[in-house]
Amino acid sequence: MSTRVLCIFRTSNQNRSRYWVSPFVFLTIYLALMCTTASAQTSLPPPDTLKRLSLEELMNIEIQVTSVSKSPEKLTGAASAIQVITGEDIRRSGATSIPEALRLAPNLQVAQVNSSQWAISARGFNNVLANKLLVMIDGRTVYTPLYAGVFWDIQNLVLEDVDRIEVISGPGGTLWGANAVNGVINIITKKAKDTQGLFVEGAVGTELNALGSVRYGGKIGNNLCYRIYGTAFKYDNTILYDGSDANDEWGLGQVGFRLDWDPAKKDLLTLQSDLYGGKPNPDGDKYVLNRGSHILGQWIHTFSEKSESKLQLYYDHTFRDFRNGLKEDLQTYDLDWQYRFPLAKQQNVIWGLGFRLMNHNVENLELFAFLPGHKILNLYSAFVQDEITLIRKRLLLTLGSKFEHNSYTGFEYQPSGRLTWTPTRHHTIWAAVSRAVRTPARIDRDFVASIAPGVPVLSGNHDFISTELLAYELGWRLQPQEKLSISLATFYNVYDNVRSAEPGSAPLNIPITFGNGVQGQTYGVELSATHQVTQWWYLRGGYTFLKKHLTIKPTSADLNEGTAESNDPEHQFLIQSMMNLPGRIELGTVLRYVGELSKPPVPGYFGLDVKIGWKLNKVVELSIVGQNLIDKHHAEFIPSSPSPRAIERSVYGKVICRF
Repeated sequence: MSTRVLCIFRTSNQNRSRYWVSPFVFLTIYLALMCTTASAQTSLPPPDTLKRLSLEELMNIEIQVTSVSKSPEKLTGAASAIQVITGEDIRRSGATSIPEALRLAPNLQVAQVNSSQWAISARGFNNVLANKLLVMIDGRTVYTPLYAGVFWDIQNLVLEDVDRIEVISGPGGTLWGANAVNGVINIITKKAKDTQGLFVEGAVGTELNALGSVRYGGKIGNNLCYRIYGTAFKYDNTILYDGSDANDEWGLGQVGFRLDWDPAKKDLLTLQSDLYGGKPNPDGDKYVLNRGSHILGQWIHTFSEKSESKLQLYYDHTFRDFRNGLKEDLQTYDLDWQYRFPLAKQQNVIWGLGFRLMNHNVENLELFAFLPGHKILNLYSAFVQDEITLIRKRLLLTLGSKFEHNSYTGFEYQPSGRLTWTPTRHHTIWAAVSRAVRTPARIDRDFVASIAPGVPVLSGNHDFISTELLAYELGWRLQPQEKLSISLATFYNVYDNVRSAEPGSAPLNIPITFGNGVQGQTYGVELSATHQVTQWWYLRGGYTFLKKHLTIKPTSADLNEGTAESNDPEHQFLIQSMMNLPGRIELGTVLRYVGELSKPPVPGYFGLDVKIGWKLNKVVELSIVGQNLIDKHHAEFIPSSPSPRAIERSVYGKVICRF
């Protein structure tokens, strides 16, 4: 069954050689390096050879995040396992796409499947069809009701315009709703006033065959700023295990604009839109045709430092022609309103309402169908969250819940309680208990695959219910030295009603139907750290340990034995280094280790990316980037179809001009 359509089953693969090097060794070396260099006296290059500001900004532990509480708060005080990838982190890494940028989050599992497809998740359950991670771009949910996940081959931005990516590992359903089960990715772009002038970039290379972007930002009067842009790229084929081309090259073009109007100090109005068209070829035989657009409007009114309202409305249209007769056409209308205010001297409340309508139409094949082909899905929601100060500047209790009504399972609730203790300004300890759900997608309820007309072999289940998660978390953030910060998060997750494949009647056991027959637990540790070694050298990185134990319920006969939705590394490790060297030269490296996958087996691997940049003057910047430099090629993830692909070593050069 083609990945162009849906990946349902895994195929068995011959065992391949495996290797494993303990990431604890690298973790020990890394933390020892950071702790010893913190007190070292280093002679600095002359000031005119440095771009100190950007590196110092990277070490700004007072960075504001919004994804944890839907309101600005200090990263150091956020009661959640959150990582922030800044625009500077992305620029210095040499990443060329959103999935590549997400590799910089040590609390995500990111694996490239082929030229255009990625498997991305948090805290396990990773797959090409991963369905327990909520992804947003400037408040717009990137989601398909086809399988409750993300088509990564249509998510594109000019990475220079990304302000930051906030990555929460752990449930976020209390504020963000269904599908924010294992994590939330919130991609936030820069305001138009921060992208003024002309920006032009061009890149060519071995795997990144071509990339070009043009963006211009200007101002109308004193209060209206804008930017317009166009970007396009083409990626080369990956290779099959025998070394031949997989013929899965990928291209996409996109244009868009953003307007920010600040008519008064208390109001900010934003209007933005994008239009794209792409041609991924995941199976290597014919292109999939993608096109889409969206328009988003937002109004933020500030009453005071602790009180504001936010109204957001967007329309999103995506169309995907698999070019085998199957087509998907999705129109999404979304309205969201929230209000934050102080209820009393010791309480801050945020609450809101939301409505989403998804007009989903599928043009079916004779033997592969979603029935009915056309369906309108409604989602009504409300949430409330109360932050209660128990001890001023020391102890904070946060209670809240999301209440939703969806077209499949009706009413769902997702409560949470969080406790934050700040014994000193250099230590924050937090604990949380949360419930989250992954509501059914169309594949779970409406899908039918047949071997002949009227003879179904695989079928959705009209009684399929939501997957449930009960999560327990405990975290600690500390700053033992002025330029060193460390974050530790532990978790224990209990899952119920995970999707299973139940056999039908003997002797053929068809039709196979989807059920909720899998349950289990996962637990793990996420460790991250940042360190400003000197004014010209900055380090960031992290280590993740994940253990899972999934079992089949006594009432289930799951044909996949509880493994279909989860193929995750037990160990991951990342170090990113950024240096300003004499002669206006920047050196950036990203070293990562990803442990082996079990079913189907994929050996663990090390990856190394290196970027060397040279700023000729205020206008022109040159760079050369090498990616996956350690080995000639390696596999990262094996789906059920098509045949396994290997990701090759690559090199590209880039020119950037800023006017």
